[in-house]
Amino acid sequence: MGAQLRVYKRKIRSVSAIKKTTRAMEMISSSRIVKAQRAVQASTPYATELTRAVAAVASGSSADHPLTTENPNARRAAVLLITSDRGQAGGYNSNAIKRADALAARLRGEGKEVSTYIVGRKGVGFYTFRDRSIEESWTGFSDKPTYADAKSVAGALLEAFAKDEADGGVDELHVVYTEFVSMLTQNPVDSRLLPLTLDKPNHLDMDAEAIASGKDPHALYEFEPSPEGVLDALLPRYVESRVYNALLQSAASEHAARRRAMKSATDNAEELIKSYTRLANAARQADITQEISEIVGGADALADATAGSD
Repeated sequence: MGAQLRVYKRKIRSVSAIKKTTRAMEMISSSRIVKAQRAVQASTPYATELTRAVAAVASGSSADHPLTTENPNARRAAVLLITSDRGQAGGYNSNAIKRADALAARLRGEGKEVSTYIVGRKGVGFYTFRDRSIEESWTGFSDKPTYADAKSVAGALLEAFAKDEADGGVDELHVVYTEFVSMLTQNPVDSRLLPLTLDKPNHLDMDAEAIASGKDPHALYEFEPSPEGVLDALLPRYVESRVYNALLQSAASEHAARRRAMKSATDNAEELIKSYTRLANAARQADITQEISEIVGGADALADATAGSD
């Protein structure tokens, strides 16, 4: 029984070490969530107003611009999938990947070829392990993205959108990210970035829809040198701001998911420690009982031997 007691004590020490690690990760994620939330709140007004400006230019101009005009014969679409660089975040990455797979299946059902762009090592590892093609990937900044990172990602997407289909260009740009709703709720969503749609509901372009429908009044503009020139200047900024906002939303969601996962792991470790402690106490009590039984048995045997000799 002494050997069993040593096994339980070893398990208690091991689980206690894991508990310290998960507790530390939980506290780190808790501190980073606040910063990530502030970053999301700071970036949203700029992205919203930029969307309103682009929508105003597009709705106030009669010219067909390639960034706002949908191609009825679209053949290729680019999907940007945003995942994390680190794991231990519960179902955060798997939910985003499932959403991207569902979007890709829908686009292929429409007869479109899908080109995948990925942010985060987890998404890259998932696609690489399954021998899926990746057009371009970025890693190392999923938990703390900067505008420069978003500009790099948006630049690759815009370059693909600007190319001719014969040269590997795409007709549509989609993004799959995790929307931060609250500390307990993070929803994977997909939205189309380009062509900019002004008549369909979109996670990123609700203000644009309101402007186009006339429900939201906006100022009248005079465009210099031309509406097309203004769109050429604004739309790249629009894509950059939307990618940046999606990266920030995903970062906040990643920290929230990791905090929740680490809290669950810490609680489970505490339960394991309690269970192993009870088992260790039972084993110790069994050892004590056995020793007492052996002592009593030895004393009885000695007493019987002494009585027999008399």
